Amino acid sequence: MEDTTTTADKRIVEELQFGAKTAKRVGWEAWEFSVEAPHLVRVTNASYGFEKEDHSYLVGVDDRGDVVVPAECGCKADRFRDHYDCKHKVALATIGGPVVLQAAVDVESSAPALSVQERDDVTTVADKLQTDGGSVAVDADSDSCRHGDDRCDGPNGEGLPCFPCFEVGR
Repeated sequence: MEDTTTTADKRIVEELQFGAKTAKRVGWEAWEFSVEAPHLVRVTNASYGFEKEDHSYLVGVDDRGDVVVPAECGCKADRFRDHYDCKHKVALATIGGPVVLQAAVDVESSAPALSVQERDDVTTVADKLQTDGGSVAVDADSDSCRHGDDRCDGPNGEGLPCFPCFEVGR
């Protein structure tokens, strides 16, 4: 088997602190990466299949002059584990590698760069829209279902409400 690890890959990994267990998990799991904004990459653990969006975190990227490295992650493991980097940062460094990291640095945006915590707190219009043609699914202050699903038993029906009604607590 051919070793395709570059000097840049090794330098990125040297900047991180992680154990053998984290390295194994990163190697076993499937990963997806998307550049969300300047210095922010969404790292998704695709091993969870249809639940993968629940296992998706923003990772902040830091340009340290001679090397670009994952610097912070929005997951609990990264925030609460002292001295060790989370698997999302390790996956970005090892699987995504210098190409994805450099893309996060090079991306242009008219909006200022946000930290991982600031970005996770922002609700975008896309987050609010549903697949029902692009309209907002349910008005939280209204007592009626407005998204147009004839099968909805909410808000006061005896069956289960549709997902948009369920999502706002009806």
